[in-house]
Amino acid sequence: MEAVMLKTEGLTKKFGALVAVNNVDLIVREGAIHALIGPNGAGKTTLFNLVTGEMRPTSGRIVFN
Repeated sequence: MEAVMLKTEGLTKKFGALVAVNNVDLIVREGAIHALIGPNGAGKTTLFNLVTGEMRPTSGRIVFN
């Protein structure tokens, strides 16, 4: 089994009353290919910005490597 490279636990981002990302648990293993899909406004870009450090989460945590 490959090592876990990225993990999110309970990741949430709120903008006032709007919840853009709600309680996301994610595991990305070394060598794996993943896709993030969903309709417009689903929070894909916000999740990406949280994982890359462009935004701070309202709650939850991100563990890299």
